[in-house]
Amino acid sequence: MFKILTKQELAPNVKMFEMDAPLIARKAQPGQFVILRIDEDGERVPLTIADFNREKGTITLIFQEVGGTTQLLGKLNEGESILDLVGPLGKPTHIENFGTVVCVGGGIGIAPVYPIARGMKEAGNNVVSIIGARSKDILIYEEEMAAVSNTLHITTDDGSAGHKGFVTDPLKQMLESGEKIGLVVAIGPVIMMRNVAETTRPYGVPTVVSLNPIMVDGTGMCGGCRVSVGNENKFACVDGPEFDAHKVDFAGLVTRQRMYKPQEKSHSEHCANHGKGGCQCHSH
Repeated sequence: MFKILTKQELAPNVKMFEMDAPLIARKAQPGQFVILRIDEDGERVPLTIADFNREKGTITLIFQEVGGTTQLLGKLNEGESILDLVGPLGKPTHIENFGTVVCVGGGIGIAPVYPIARGMKEAGNNVVSIIGARSKDILIYEEEMAAVSNTLHITTDDGSAGHKGFVTDPLKQMLESGEKIGLVVAIGPVIMMRNVAETTRPYGVPTVVSLNPIMVDGTGMCGGCRVSVGNENKFACVDGPEFDAHKVDFAGLVTRQRMYKPQEKSHSEHCANHGKGGCQCHSH
């Protein structure tokens, strides 16, 4: 059992848990993730490790309540526990001194880009971070990102905070001005990551995205998380989750993400009607 030490609501339907997980905290690196199960009947849910503290033996998980399981997870309180927490999984982010690194986070993707930005700054990079959300009330980790960045740009779709527009706007300005960028790392909605890739492609700037397709076991055995990268099938859980953005088949990824929408909707409604304890849902 893994105990929830602290719980915080960062934005509407966005929760942060600090979990007691000393073995995972000891090994965790930026870019890696865990898979959790609330109870025996729960489905397996992958969540990126948003932070880790080796001394305290804790990891930080941030999630948005979008499906049945994350809704149930959000109902848990400090002091309660979940059954399973497996990790760290996936390949860690390759961190070295690239010169200038642009870290782009969109929506809930700001959380997993944070430890990467921190690691890049510790490696001596000039870290320029761009974070964005639809509006100010759902923007997260603003102070944390500012603390690990040399420069921070904020964008919102409605202009309620920072620049009115998209995360690609400041990035495009940097590229057009001729600023030398060693690497771009982007995490967020698939469409956002695709747009970042298309923004940097004409300039030949190395760009990495973190993919989160459907996962089940996290060891590459089920094949549910396969993605096409450079016309080769890759498994996001073991080959990734980070890949060369210019080689990712985003159209195929979007199609796969939509495959289980009816089941997700049905499961979410079922859990909302039954609540924790009454919901005997199994992952298939």
